[in-house]
Amino acid sequence: MPLNEVLSILLLIAVCGVMMLGFPVAFTLAGVSVLFALIGAALGAFDVVFFHAIPSRFFGVMTNEVLVAVPLFVFMGVMLERSRIAEDLLTTMGQCFGSLRGGLGLSVTFVGMLLAASTGIVGATVVTMGLLSLPSMLKAGYDHKLACGTICASGTLGQIIPPSIALVILGDALAGTYSEAQLAKGNYLIEPFSVIDLFAGALLPGLMLGGFYLLYLIVTAFLRPSTCPPYYETGVSMGELSIRIAKALLPPVFLVIAVLGSILGGLATPTEAASFGGVGATLLAAMRGQLNLEVIQEVIRGTTRISCMVFAILLGASLFSLTFRGLGGDELVHQFLSGLPGGFFTAMLIVMLVMFLLGFVLDFIEIVFIVVPLVAPVLFLADISPVWLGVMMGINLQTSFLTPPFGWALFYIRGVAPPEVSTFDIYKGVMPFVVIQVIALVLLWNFPGIATWLPDQILK
Repeated sequence: MPLNEVLSILLLIAVCGVMMLGFPVAFTLAGVSVLFALIGAALGAFDVVFFHAIPSRFFGVMTNEVLVAVPLFVFMGVMLERSRIAEDLLTTMGQCFGSLRGGLGLSVTFVGMLLAASTGIVGATVVTMGLLSLPSMLKAGYDHKLACGTICASGTLGQIIPPSIALVILGDALAGTYSEAQLAKGNYLIEPFSVIDLFAGALLPGLMLGGFYLLYLIVTAFLRPSTCPPYYETGVSMGELSIRIAKALLPPVFLVIAVLGSILGGLATPTEAASFGGVGATLLAAMRGQLNLEVIQEVIRGTTRISCMVFAILLGASLFSLTFRGLGGDELVHQFLSGLPGGFFTAMLIVMLVMFLLGFVLDFIEIVFIVVPLVAPVLFLADISPVWLGVMMGINLQTSFLTPPFGWALFYIRGVAPPEVSTFDIYKGVMPFVVIQVIALVLLWNFPGIATWLPDQILK
């Protein structure tokens, strides 16, 4: 094996190993890549001319209008968290469904779906629902595993239900590789693909996944009623409950329709809709009496912290991509996937499996920036829909928040769960929902129209 290919393989191993040691991802990607580039240059296996592209790549990131949607959606989500909409939703929906077996679980899932379409920030959703719902579920006699699994899984729906920060990042990464793959095949009449297409494609699969969660809870309530008994307040009239539901539901529903509807209706780009969503979230916080200088400062700090983390990883991933390509690693990946027996089926299966396993130890942002540029060009050679591939990857990446031992949702719920809830309860509780996600992936693989039908109807 040529020296440059050996170095490209060692680069992958080194990056993964250093990240496993706990070093910051952005600096690991950049530092290890520069180190291997210098080693390769000293051994004659890397041409430093590749690094001449660094300024243009960094400038391209800073001027990418699509990526401007990331801090705007983060601002919208953090502001909505501070406006306490989630608290009202959980309280009201819990009262609405509480008289049913599994009613609290159903309300948590329903609120998770609505918050996913409102905020798209997994950490805030899981922590909020954990603080507000977990005590009530445990007080009602819910099985610890079922309660924790329901909250974790519902909170991660923000990964796949648009508008989602994950879909913005994934869509931007796929758009570039899709164009490159089409040009490499000599196809100069490229069918346009953007984040808007991915938003439209992910909507039905995301709702389908939420529906599967609801179905699982209903079946569990029938088969094992002792794990999810009914629990609700008494003395609340139907009229009062109706008023509560209207007050809790109308603001986030209006915001979802305004933001997502304007994107899918072609009235606004994701960035423009995100800015409108940020203003709308701020107005909602003001209407609820939650807007003051302290809240604004907290929202700005939270938005800056999350946005800086995302873009620092993106810039580090640019250095990694340049170094890996300069060492010939992209051609090595192409040869490996193209030479597999079974063709596209085997290549796609291995890519999905690798992304699933990486979700055990890496966050979705690292997986997108590291894996997608390497494997997507090869998969696109099979004339597959970029929308379908993006939704498949999106649902797969959602498991990165649920899979033990390092799923972020598990850490979030562990941080707010009482001592009587063990870490093993949390790990065991999420496993049925991981299985549900795998089932959803299998269905989507065999029926691509679940992802491609809506974009074909409204965007073509």
